[in-house]
Amino acid sequence: MSEQLDRFVAAAKAGKMNRREFVGGTTALGLSAGLASALYGKAAQAQAKKGGLLRAGMQGGESTNSLDPALAASEVPFAINMTWGEMLVDVGATGEIQYRLAEEVSANADATEWKFKMRQGVEFHNGKTVTAEDVIATLKRHTDEKSQSGALGIVQGITDMSADGDMVTLKLAAGNADLPFLMADYHLIIQPNGGVDNPTEGVGAGPYKVVVNEPGVRHGFEKFANYWDTETGHADQVEILVINDGTARAAALQSGQVHMMNRVDPKIAQLIARVPGVQIKNVPGRGHYVFIMHVDKAPFDNADLRMALKLAINRGEMVEKILGGLGSVGNDFPINSAYPLFDDTIPQREYDAAAAAEYYKKSGHDGSPIILRTAQGAFPGAVEAAQLFQQTAQAAGIPLEIQREPDDGYWSNVWNVQPFCASYWGGRPVQDQMYSTAYLSTAEWNDTKFKNAKFDELLIAARAELDAPKRKAMYSEMAHIVRDEGGLILPMFNDFVDGVRDDVAGWEADPNGELMNGKALSRCWLA
Repeated sequence: MSEQLDRFVAAAKAGKMNRREFVGGTTALGLSAGLASALYGKAAQAQAKKGGLLRAGMQGGESTNSLDPALAASEVPFAINMTWGEMLVDVGATGEIQYRLAEEVSANADATEWKFKMRQGVEFHNGKTVTAEDVIATLKRHTDEKSQSGALGIVQGITDMSADGDMVTLKLAAGNADLPFLMADYHLIIQPNGGVDNPTEGVGAGPYKVVVNEPGVRHGFEKFANYWDTETGHADQVEILVINDGTARAAALQSGQVHMMNRVDPKIAQLIARVPGVQIKNVPGRGHYVFIMHVDKAPFDNADLRMALKLAINRGEMVEKILGGLGSVGNDFPINSAYPLFDDTIPQREYDAAAAAEYYKKSGHDGSPIILRTAQGAFPGAVEAAQLFQQTAQAAGIPLEIQREPDDGYWSNVWNVQPFCASYWGGRPVQDQMYSTAYLSTAEWNDTKFKNAKFDELLIAARAELDAPKRKAMYSEMAHIVRDEGGLILPMFNDFVDGVRDDVAGWEADPNGELMNGKALSRCWLA
């Protein structure tokens, strides 16, 4: 084993093996995924070059964006916060828990009590030491509905929080085997005193300090000299340019104005790949492009009308024409085969104009236009996807009308506000987190306004169920409830498609999110 392991390490040091290949090979030799990932990090560190300015051009930024981690709802705020902030733990590209501000995690037998041992000597950007008390204050702020936190649904199950020296103890109303994954939620960045004093200050314990914050335009960072992790934060400076127009973003990448870009339009991915010095990086994951209906507002409070719309969309056509094949069809619930305990026996919903027409007639709708709001920034090809939807709905006699909204302000003025709109989700590492964030009745980001007592009951029960087959059956029942009764129309799961210049090194495919799950600026370097 020793000789084989040495060969793996040498390949990683030479840049001939990425993390996924390294972890896959070394775990086959008997190493744990956590140890293999840590070993790869140390090997890759040997080839990392320091210094310079690393710049990303990104879609998903608005003038209304805030540095408050609780409010991050689109890709630019997400990437910003992952650059200056740290959570207790993170989820690696191979699905393993990575220790960040916590260096150890343990639980009692029924997973109702969890302990997180804090890493010692870690500093915030303001020079203060990160403490267990800061963690408690952070979690308490996110449990307050006034914070409007996107993590509200996943922290509400915590009944007691305490700090004792370097130990954080969390007690739950019911057992939850997935709690460490929930603590990796990107909203739960640990802030001094939990961010209570000033949640938008942008002071954290991450690799870079915020030096420029121009929402919707530009965000600049400089390396934090006292950052604790020597394997992260290679450039002296990093910068995000907000370039919401896809053509302009691609031009910036081709000209070298930026080193990487998110959300490459699948229709032009092959063209960009032919540009000298540029590569396309795509990875399948849990992200999905959707149309969401508020089930508590007319006419979407009518179950027959919702089913008519679900049957009036051609999923296969959208994957082909909008994603260029860089994705897969959805089935009106937010889980696919990338998740553990996925039920692949649930029948695939197909386009059926005749059945859609029957449900539409049964709904008793008055024939007035059904307004679907969209914007190009909702997801790549969102306007075109809405137009395809309009055409297939028309064949079923459903009067769908498309209303295009400005990109700027879309995530504050349209999403989670208007009753029918285009949206996207990046997915979550485990089913409990995805459902708790967006489908639990009390979740702040329940963007379909879906409230179902049976679903909530199953979600809580599944958290505490340690028998995998029983838990899978619960998740399957939950999927059926969302699929058949909810306000989600999920036509497609998308690949994350990024553009990267050849002079960027250290890139790693990460199915958790685009631009290496928001960490490309801090984990890559200029070759």
